[in-house]
Amino acid sequence: MKTFLIMILPLFMGAVALGQDSQPVVGREAAAKYFQKRDPAQNYGGYGGGPQDHYLALHVGRYMSSQSYDWGKFGQEDDIGKMNLGVTYRVGEWQNSMDLNLRLDYTEFDVGGEKPSKLSFLPLLTFPDASSRFPLYFGAGIGLGVFFKQASSKSALSLDYQLVAGARFFDIFENTGFFVEAGLKNHILLLSSGQFNGTFLAGGLVFTF
Repeated sequence: MKTFLIMILPLFMGAVALGQDSQPVVGREAAAKYFQKRDPAQNYGGYGGGPQDHYLALHVGRYMSSQSYDWGKFGQEDDIGKMNLGVTYRVGEWQNSMDLNLRLDYTEFDVGGEKPSKLSFLPLLTFPDASSRFPLYFGAGIGLGVFFKQASSKSALSLDYQLVAGARFFDIFENTGFFVEAGLKNHILLLSSGQFNGTFLAGGLVFTF
């Protein structure tokens, strides 16, 4: 009997140890692994199915120089571009590459004593993507301009296009930063003769949320 106990005891102790190892681990550390922050790339298969955060920019600017051709009653004129206000919102992202933005621009002009004003709707591509937090960016966009008030006998619609370069500084105060931007904002009237070329400087606030 004593010999049997000596032989069976090591087997029994091994079975107990194996059973303890197979028991589920409990406690705070075990629970914590189920509440880890998920990598946004995992949600979209690493292809950037949506922006990691929302990007909204508000700007106010002014034209530094501008020329019009066959727009007002005096033919070619200089310095007709005035105040410019706008909002830019990111609607898509190519991860580690560039952003697709929607830009709304309100602009006022002074053409031969008349005061046209218009609202532009432009898809705007900018790179690098805002999620990279790189401070410098470049962009280009093309879209439609709709005049609220237009010079006499001129088209109420225009083809607008922009080339921009800027610097943006994120999260200066919580989720709010600022940016400065310069470039070209031009348009061609669609249903009549007339063209506008302008260089601008603008600044404003950047919000990420």
